[in-house]
Amino acid sequence: MSDRETKRAQFDGAKKKSWLPLLAIGVFLLAGVALLAWKFSASGATKYPAVAVVAGEVAIPLKQVDDGQAHFFSYQNGATSIDFFVLKSQDGVMRAAFDACDVCYRDKQGYRQEGEEMVCVNCGQRFHSNLINEVKGGCNPAPLERRESDGRLLIREADLLQGNRYFERI
Repeated sequence: MSDRETKRAQFDGAKKKSWLPLLAIGVFLLAGVALLAWKFSASGATKYPAVAVVAGEVAIPLKQVDDGQAHFFSYQNGATSIDFFVLKSQDGVMRAAFDACDVCYRDKQGYRQEGEEMVCVNCGQRFHSNLINEVKGGCNPAPLERRESDGRLLIREADLLQGNRYFERI
C-alpha cells in the first residue's frame, strides 16, 4: 500500500469514528424525548391499577380488598385518571374515598396508609379508617359512594365522575 493510500485509509477511518459520538448523543436525546412524551402524555397511563365500568358500575371482588390495607385504583375519564382507594376498616366496614381532599387536591399528592390511619401526603393530616365516608370536607379523604353485593364492592360510574374535579390537570 502506498503512502497516499495509507493516509487515505487513516482519513476515512477518522471520518467514520467522528460520527459515532454524535450518533450516540442523538440516540440518547431521542430516547429521552420519547420517554418524557410517554410519561407526560394524557394517553391513559395511570399510577394505580385501572378499573373498568361494566353496566354503569365498577365491581371489585371483596376478597381482593378485605385485608385492612388501602387498595388504590384509577378510573380513566378521557385524559383524566380519577384515583380512589378502598379498604376494610377495623370496624369491619368496606370504605371508599377519592385519593384527594377538598383542601390539598391541587397538589395531587393523595394519601398513604399508616396502620389504621390514612395520612394526607401533602399536609400530614391523619384520618382514622373508621371515619372514612363518615366525616366529610376539609382534608378528610373525599368520600366515594359504594355498596356491596354478591361478594363485590360496587361503585357507580356517576359517583366516580363526581371526583373528576380533583384530578383534572389545569
